[in-house]
Amino acid sequence: MKELFRFFKHHYKQVGFGGSLTFLSSFGQTFLISLYVPEIIKTFNIKENVFGSLYAIATVISSILLLTIGHSIDHKSVKKTTTITLIGLAISLFLLGFSHYHLSLLVLSLIGLRLSGQGMLSHISQTVMARLFVKDRGKALSISSLGFSLGEALFPIFISSFIIWWGYETTAHISAAFILLCLLALNFIPLEQFDYVNNASKAKLTTKNLIKDYRSILLDKKFLILMPASFSLSFTSTSVFFYQYVFVEGKGWSISLYAAFFTAYAMTRFLMSILGGVWVDKYSAKKMFRVYLIPIAIGLVPFAFMDSIIGALIFLIMAGITTGMAGTIKSATLAELYGVEKLGTIRSLFTMFMVLSTALGPFLVGLMIYWNVSFTNIMLSLMLFLTFAIINAQRIKN
Repeated sequence: MKELFRFFKHHYKQVGFGGSLTFLSSFGQTFLISLYVPEIIKTFNIKENVFGSLYAIATVISSILLLTIGHSIDHKSVKKTTTITLIGLAISLFLLGFSHYHLSLLVLSLIGLRLSGQGMLSHISQTVMARLFVKDRGKALSISSLGFSLGEALFPIFISSFIIWWGYETTAHISAAFILLCLLALNFIPLEQFDYVNNASKAKLTTKNLIKDYRSILLDKKFLILMPASFSLSFTSTSVFFYQYVFVEGKGWSISLYAAFFTAYAMTRFLMSILGGVWVDKYSAKKMFRVYLIPIAIGLVPFAFMDSIIGALIFLIMAGITTGMAGTIKSATLAELYGVEKLGTIRSLFTMFMVLSTALGPFLVGLMIYWNVSFTNIMLSLMLFLTFAIINAQRIKN
C-alpha cells in the first residue's frame, strides 16, 4: 500500500484526470438512468417492459456506434476526443430534459447517454491510463476506476433529490450544465502527455483498414479467451442488479435491509478497486484474469439457495470483490497481450461487446422471469455461464 500512496503522490494529476472521466461516466450508467425511469414512465404513460425494450435498443445502437468511433483515441488528441465526448453527453442530457415533447427525443437521449457516458468516457480513461503507465499500470487503472465508486455513492443522492424537487426534465438540464462546467475546466488542464504517437496513428485511417484491424482481433485466439469472461461478468451483474428488488421481494426479504446491505457491496468494490491494481502490478494481469470471476460465481450459490437474507449479503460482498477488480484487470490484460499501439481500437471492440451484454442480460433474464423460471434456476444458469468463462480463462496461461 505504501507503493500505491507513493505512486499517487507523484502522479495524482494524471490519475485524477482518469478518475474524473470515470466519475462523469455515471451519467450514462444504468444505476443513474434508472432514477429517471419512474417519472419517464408516468410522463409517456408506458409500462416498464416498454421502457426496458427502448433502453435495450438504445444500448445496442450505442455499442455499435462505439465501435466506429472508439478507435479515435489512437490517432486523435485526448483533449479533442474528450471535449467532443463531453459535448455529446451534455447534448444528450439536454435532449432528455426536452424528451417529454416526443418519444423519439427520449430514444436519442438514451443512445447519447449510453454512448458518451458509459461508453466513451470510461473507454478514454482506461485507454490513456493503460497506455501512459507500464510498470504501475495496475495502480493507475485502479485509482482512476475509483471514479465509478464515487459516482455510485454521490450522484444517486443528488439526482434523486433533484427529481423529487424539480422533476426529471429540470434535473437533466442541471446535469447538462454541470457537464458544460466540467468542459470549461478541461481547457485549463494540459493533456498533451496522454497523447500517443506511433506509426499506426500516423497511417491514413480508412474504413478498410479499420475493418481489417477488427477482423484480425476477432480471428485471434486471444479474443476467444478474453471475451467470454468480459461478456459474462457484465451480463450477470447487470441482470441481477437490474431485477434485484424483484428477486428480493420474491424471496420475501426486507427491501430496506437489502438496500442497507448494498453499502457492503460499495465498500467492498471500493477496496478491491485499489487492491486489484496492486495485485496486477505484483502478479501480472494475466494471472489475475484467471481468478477474478470466481468470487461472484461463488456468491450466486448462497443468493440462490439460502432462505436467510444473509445469502444476499454474501452475494453482494462477493460481487463487490469481482467488480472492484474487473476494470483494472481487463484493461491491463489487453495492454499486456496486445500492446498499446492500437489499444483504443482493441478496447472499443471489447467495450462494444460489454455494452451489448448489459442490454442482452436484462432482456433474457426478463424473459426467464416472464416464463416463470424459478429464482434459483435463474441464479444457477448465471453461475454456470460464469463457470464456463472461468474455465475458458485458464487458457490464458499458454
